[in-house]
Amino acid sequence: MAFITVKKRTIVAVLSIVLAIVVAATAAATVITASQADNGITIVIDAGHGGADGGVLGVSTGTKESDINLSISKYLMKYLRDGGYNVVLTRSDGGAVCGGIKYNKREDMRERKNTVNSASPDLVISVHCNSYPVSSVKGAQAFYAGAAGEKFAATLQSYFNEVLNERPRAAKVGDYYMLKCTEYPSVLCECGFLSNPAEENLLITASYQEKVAYTIFTAVNSVFDGAAADR
Repeated sequence: MAFITVKKRTIVAVLSIVLAIVVAATAAATVITASQADNGITIVIDAGHGGADGGVLGVSTGTKESDINLSISKYLMKYLRDGGYNVVLTRSDGGAVCGGIKYNKREDMRERKNTVNSASPDLVISVHCNSYPVSSVKGAQAFYAGAAGEKFAATLQSYFNEVLNERPRAAKVGDYYMLKCTEYPSVLCECGFLSNPAEENLLITASYQEKVAYTIFTAVNSVFDGAAADR
């Protein structure tokens, strides 16, 4: 009889532990769900190039810029969506935005513009990689075209300098289509130089692409901190 009592106590204890684990898991799931709630802020991520337009090529590996841009954009999308942001991509695969059999650069850019205008975003982030004739040049750089994007570009550049760059850079005004084609705040990120062998070797790795994406995500949060609470 004593043995049965002990056994029953053991079973009850085990069931109590299992119940506690289930409750804790449910609570954790609730927290995760809450953290992913819509914060009312929409971000368009534009992965530069695509399709027949591969952009610049890695000086050592020949890796296409368009592939790196897309990978960074997808990591960034995940971070933003997990953070509660509404995210729209101008392209989600290796093809051109305009589609069709024959690539047309003007049509491709027009479709990117249409995607931005349809989303009515709070911010547009165009993701690119850089190139320069002097191979020693490296570093991530943020560009903007108007006052609406200047604050974010400056903030992003400060995060680039802190996390990615060996030497500090300043955000610059850029004469790029994606910065000027709509009225919405826009920034263009040159995530590094594929003409620099050392930086190219970083940019082609998933771990560094994710690092770049998280740096951009952190800058976004810094700019929009408290903005959702005011809506």
